[in-house]
Amino acid sequence: MNLSGKNLLGEETSPYLRQHQHNPVHWMPWSDAAFARARAENKPVLLSVGYAACHWCHVMAHESFEDAATADLMNSLYVCIKVDREELPDVDTVYQAALALMGQRGGWPLTVFLTPEGEAFWGGTYFPPHPRHGLPSFREVLRGVAEAWTCEPDKIAHNSQNIRRALQALYTQNAAALPLPAQAAHFGDALLQRTDPVSGGFGDAEQPKFPCLSALSLLWNCHIRTGMDKYKSAVVQALTAMCQGGLYDHIGGGFFRYTVDSAWEIPHFEKMLADNALFIDLLTEVYRETQNPLFAARVEQTVEWLLREMGIKEGVFTAFASSLDADSMSDTGVEEEGAFYIWRAQDVDDALGTDAADFRAAYDISKFGNWPGQPGYSIPNRLAQAEWRGADEARYHALARKLRFLRDARSAPARDDKILCDLNALTAAALCRAAFVFEKPAWQDTALSCFNYLRQGLRAPDGHLARSRCDGKNGAAARLDDYAHFGLAALALFENTGDAVFLADATASAKIVMADFSAAGGGYYMSPPDAAPLPLRPLHADDNAMPSGNAVFIKLLSRLSALSGDVKWQEEAEKAAMAFAGGMATHIFPHAALIEAAWEAQTGICIVISGNDAAARAVLQDVLRGLSLPAQVLHAPSQNALPEIHPAYGKKTDAAAAAWICAQRRCLPPVTSPQTFREMLRAERQGMQRPPANDE
Repeated sequence: MNLSGKNLLGEETSPYLRQHQHNPVHWMPWSDAAFARARAENKPVLLSVGYAACHWCHVMAHESFEDAATADLMNSLYVCIKVDREELPDVDTVYQAALALMGQRGGWPLTVFLTPEGEAFWGGTYFPPHPRHGLPSFREVLRGVAEAWTCEPDKIAHNSQNIRRALQALYTQNAAALPLPAQAAHFGDALLQRTDPVSGGFGDAEQPKFPCLSALSLLWNCHIRTGMDKYKSAVVQALTAMCQGGLYDHIGGGFFRYTVDSAWEIPHFEKMLADNALFIDLLTEVYRETQNPLFAARVEQTVEWLLREMGIKEGVFTAFASSLDADSMSDTGVEEEGAFYIWRAQDVDDALGTDAADFRAAYDISKFGNWPGQPGYSIPNRLAQAEWRGADEARYHALARKLRFLRDARSAPARDDKILCDLNALTAAALCRAAFVFEKPAWQDTALSCFNYLRQGLRAPDGHLARSRCDGKNGAAARLDDYAHFGLAALALFENTGDAVFLADATASAKIVMADFSAAGGGYYMSPPDAAPLPLRPLHADDNAMPSGNAVFIKLLSRLSALSGDVKWQEEAEKAAMAFAGGMATHIFPHAALIEAAWEAQTGICIVISGNDAAARAVLQDVLRGLSLPAQVLHAPSQNALPEIHPAYGKKTDAAAAAWICAQRRCLPPVTSPQTFREMLRAERQGMQRPPANDE
């Protein structure tokens, strides 16, 4: 079937794809039909992968995809496919890996040339319209690759076969024994060597600088398991710099994607749901131990931002959009990166009057500016005065709100209204935990609404999920990450409410993954079984901006085991973790979430707080609010609400309230004293000698 002469993106669910529906390029979505056309016409495939908030994706679109002459070349020489990397993350993963195997650095826009069988043979990222900075022009690339396709078919075949073999080797498990929680100091020291001792976080003068929250979470876990303050200090330093630097939007709330400098001052202005959900989760966990008021404030302000700017309502339920763009219309009528977020000193003076001088001093807003993109404009940050200033903070927040109302009159960045299953489930779980720690019932209501949106909108009657939804229409089938995060969100709601329907949701999600995604030898494929036309199903446990799907699913299995008392879940978790364990000791950074998950598979605990006196139960729950615990699972109802195989089932006490700490299918004696409960949990989290179990 020849579909040339048409751009077919107008009916797609992805807002990013629809952004390109009026390009003169004859774009096709990722589909069997696109590759069938390539085979029928004997043309290579030009695959372009990006996402709606990507600045350089917009640049290349304006320079090349909207240019008629460039589009003519693309249309005559290639079958052109456009992919939203958030909607099809497995497609992006495979071809980013292929680009790395070509010796090139990945990123977006991703530009890869494929055979009609979907095998990569050459690629890059952004190409300019004219040669510059050592890069050829995009038109030169188009002509050169097409000439090689016609004149050097043997070379093309050789390249594509070599890359395919390398990908197959890359997506092969590397089994080994699990890393032990007792080795936490080894992993913590290795991570410390990669931290920036001056500005915090990971890296030094390298640019850009990302939060790397999975690695930071592992470093925090190392502190919890060892008690060593050097790990705690590194995490607190990093989070403080991120919360006070330009990475955080001090006027409207929420975190940007990364900074282009090592000091966390100059952000790249994308705001992603994924980053903000991970920040809420990690800041909540670190707050439990430190009681740092800065972290509490940033959690609350980020949740406010989510509700105010990212919520999408469908019926009675609300979920969250995937991102806000980096670019927006400046006051000169030109689309510019960061235009919505930067300030002139005079604007602040006019808005805040006598309070302006103090505010500008605190937030580094000067007449000279600190924004390299435009002299005289500043990005608010608190790096020069990073300490928490007590009573002044409420006044600063009120002044920032005044500026936010003023800013709201500007042309706002575009929002990608795509609802992604994994990111919304991650957000729901983070909100659940934050609701418990900060005692915010409204946040739990929001988490429940978000989860019910996924249940009602993205889940079929047989339990299978869609990955995305936009404008009332579902997109591609769910990937591993979607089922894993959906299950963890269900368990978070089960822990807070005790409603067995959520445990059933988590169990059903896990069973689908084990039936549809399992790989021989352990671990789980990223793609569903019918994910054609990918040349192979990606199988890996590497983190990117998000923790790896395998790591998240291993946590789901471990927590199902802890809650249900069923050992089969733990055995499956350990088997999956061992499948990838061979690379953990030497490649710690990309396996941070997997290492955490492997430790949880070995040491997961279930805490059951029960009794007839609500006030006495609340006192024991307050212990948990002030103590960070790896792998905590809280189950609040009576023991008789537990499955009969759970080790706490049927245990009784005459006390007003008691807590059982259960692990490895055994429970410690019930504890009624908050102080003793805290001491027992501290010993448990560091793997110290336990007293005899009460069922031995």
